Amino acid sequence: MSEFEDLSANDKELQEFLMIEKQKAQVHAQIHEFNEICWEKCIGKPSNKLDSATETCLSNCVDRFIDTSLLITQRFAQALQKQSSVDM
Repeated sequence: MSEFEDLSANDKELQEFLMIEKQKAQVHAQIHEFNEICWEKCIGKPSNKLDSATETCLSNCVDRFIDTSLLITQRFAQALQKQSSVDM
């Protein structure tokens, strides 16, 4: 294997690593975002324990946030797929 082929393999590994790291950062950003949104929506006043209504609110808030994020992602994917089939 030549040095050029080795470099291409290393570049591919680096690109894959960077893509995974970017995805991790996006997940962390989403978690931070729904933590902020759901905290503001569900937490009236901080205390030592969460009551059942607050737990339910937080759970529902996070579930809706995830559902909405997935729906938006799917719609974008569909739109891109539709656009690419039109361009062909």
